[in-house]
Amino acid sequence: MAMGKIIDGKEIAKQLRLQLREEVQSLTAEHGVTPGLAVIVVGENPASHLYVRMKKQACADAGIVSFSHELPQETTEEALLSLIQTLNEHPAVHGILVQMPLPAHIRSQRILEAISPDKDADGFHPRNVGLLAVGAPLFRPCTPWGCMELLHLSGVKPAGQNAVVLGRSNIVGKPVALMLLAEHATVTLCHSQTRALPEIVRQADILISAMGQAELVRGDWLKPGVVVIDVGMNHRASDGKLCGDVAFQEALPKVSAITPVPGGVGPMTITMLLKNTVFSASRFIA
Repeated sequence: MAMGKIIDGKEIAKQLRLQLREEVQSLTAEHGVTPGLAVIVVGENPASHLYVRMKKQACADAGIVSFSHELPQETTEEALLSLIQTLNEHPAVHGILVQMPLPAHIRSQRILEAISPDKDADGFHPRNVGLLAVGAPLFRPCTPWGCMELLHLSGVKPAGQNAVVLGRSNIVGKPVALMLLAEHATVTLCHSQTRALPEIVRQADILISAMGQAELVRGDWLKPGVVVIDVGMNHRASDGKLCGDVAFQEALPKVSAITPVPGGVGPMTITMLLKNTVFSASRFIA
């Protein structure tokens, strides 16, 4: 049996970043505007600091100016809100991102709502979520948007297809379901309380999994020819290795295309963050 095509998120992200670099150069040369992204991280979470370093490097590679704010664990909610207000008003800052998770004493929703919806590089402000829901998106959440770009650039057209989304988070599941609906897919959104999950997954022409459960989806859950976008980033219990939500080796003979973990969706998330920032900067041109 022929093996499915592996969707190379790393290579696709690389090509998109080269295009973004050209856009940044022309914005700077023709309009005197260099996109700027402010990234705030609070506390000492090692994963958060790793993500921030990756974002700073990606900005540098694309020619985007990064403004980094690394705040101590004991930073108050009011101090963080004050910094966000300063960045909202800063003319050289076009995108603002607050790295999650925040320390327990800071209310995440209050922080997300404080970011100007016109500088919301993560696409999580309630106004931007609402615009996405009514089919008029301004800034899209980065990971779901990356999933959609992987589909588009792999030649997959969602219109008329059965799309099954596993996971209902505000970060991936809900927004990617809205994006698929906007492209005329028939969408089933599943979660931890969904009954008969394997039967539902077997109906999928497109499967996007963001459940966060290592190798939950087995090969025999998949319809032949399905396209799988695996957002899961898990560690396999048996050997501690990084893996997705889908049992990759079992899936490979069944699928027409699949993203690997790592090297699939991950590189796209930061790329779409850069894309949101460049788009925001272009809106500032008089």
